[in-house]
Amino acid sequence: MSQTPPQLERTLTLRGAVTLNLLDMIGVGPFLTLPLLLGAMGGPQAMLGWVLGALLAACDGLVWAELGAAMPEAGGTYYYLAKIFPGRLGRWLSFLFVFQLCISAPLSMASGCIGLAQYAGFLSPALVSHAAVHALHLGPYSFGVTAGRATLIAIATVVLAVVLLYRRLSEMRVMGAVLLTLVLITMGWAIVTGLLHGQMARVFAFPPGAFRLDHSFFAGLGSAMLIATYDYWGYYNVTFLGGETREPGRTIPRAVLLSIAVVAVLYLALNTSVLAVLGAPATIAAGSSLGARRALIAEVMQVAYAPSLGAHTAMLLGRVAAVLVMVTAFASVFSLLLGYSRIPFAAARDGNFPAVFGRLHPTRGFPYVSLLALGGVACLFCFFSLADVIAALVVLRIVLQFSLQHIGVIALRLRRPELPRPFKLWLYPLPPLLALAGFGYIVVSRPNFKRELLLATIVAVAGSLFFAVRSIFQRGVAASRPAAGDVL
Repeated sequence: MSQTPPQLERTLTLRGAVTLNLLDMIGVGPFLTLPLLLGAMGGPQAMLGWVLGALLAACDGLVWAELGAAMPEAGGTYYYLAKIFPGRLGRWLSFLFVFQLCISAPLSMASGCIGLAQYAGFLSPALVSHAAVHALHLGPYSFGVTAGRATLIAIATVVLAVVLLYRRLSEMRVMGAVLLTLVLITMGWAIVTGLLHGQMARVFAFPPGAFRLDHSFFAGLGSAMLIATYDYWGYYNVTFLGGETREPGRTIPRAVLLSIAVVAVLYLALNTSVLAVLGAPATIAAGSSLGARRALIAEVMQVAYAPSLGAHTAMLLGRVAAVLVMVTAFASVFSLLLGYSRIPFAAARDGNFPAVFGRLHPTRGFPYVSLLALGGVACLFCFFSLADVIAALVVLRIVLQFSLQHIGVIALRLRRPELPRPFKLWLYPLPPLLALAGFGYIVVSRPNFKRELLLATIVAVAGSLFFAVRSIFQRGVAASRPAAGDVL
């Protein structure tokens, strides 16, 4: 008699869900990308990118909230696509999502680890020196591969996250709370510093013609929104843990929307504080080189505290801030790996991905094979440049995940109006339509969007071929098995 395989336990509360979402969302991104965001539009008007990015996140978050509350299972998007699109189409789309996730999730984790390693270069420049850089070409798509001490730091970050996550979810509450506390201390300190020692007039020092609605304005806005979108992502992490969430119909929507609101306020306050201390020209100048971006928070501390505490003390405070930023980056990688490891597990349990990914740890009850596999691929991506990692990640997610989900939530409303929905997205169908338009604008406004769409197409074709070959093999195995009652 066959035994029922072990199942995930529903132990994740609203507090824990919000904690994991915030850890996922607040990484090293805003500390490194603010100069790039301001440079995209040439002044403080780039803050419009943060505002529109928050609205786009809210529209997208409402879609996640409705689907997560209606179908609270491990795997998030995988489970939604399988249920929204019936039959073979749903299995193909859900498989394709998991296939690209095995690339995009490690890319996301690698971006945080690379950012952490780059920030370590501020503490000791020797850590990021003597790196060998090579350019690789895949048709029209080229990318840089780097090997050096910073690469080893990035890989070590992944390994540490895997070690700390190698336990059941209920055992990580204290760890998550400690990491979130350090993250909020970092953000809070930077925000308060700007409010107390900055000049608010600098925040609104717009250059002449800042809001002239020409081609350069909209191209710059698209670049600013891409950066903001990357920094906001993570509010959906709780949906990947739907099979472990307590009272999911209430917890998932609240966690998604609360996370977006909290992070939007924190990001806008952080950027306002940096501008108040440095002003837009100095902040944009910090984006001219990686070394300057690594020192951005240190420069804020020096400018803010040097007049009252002296240059030496201000520099020491800058180093403390850099360490806290590195902790923030690690916390994001920790949460990312936790959530994404549940997706290949869910697909394997459903018979739509290699069965080895469906194994739970025999004593601790977590999907350890999926955790180790994603961590291993993330280590490989740590050899890539941060810019290439972010560009590939954003386009893959938009084309092969978000767009399918936005179309899917509308299709599900039409096909299954009777489906219980503990939470219904507001102002339907505007949020998914606006999200589709916003993400589409981000993709096509990029100067290299054709190359990046080609990358997404290559991944989609490869995943489809893998699905087709696997389906043929499975049908062959099923046909070779004797029917019930046959004499062997």
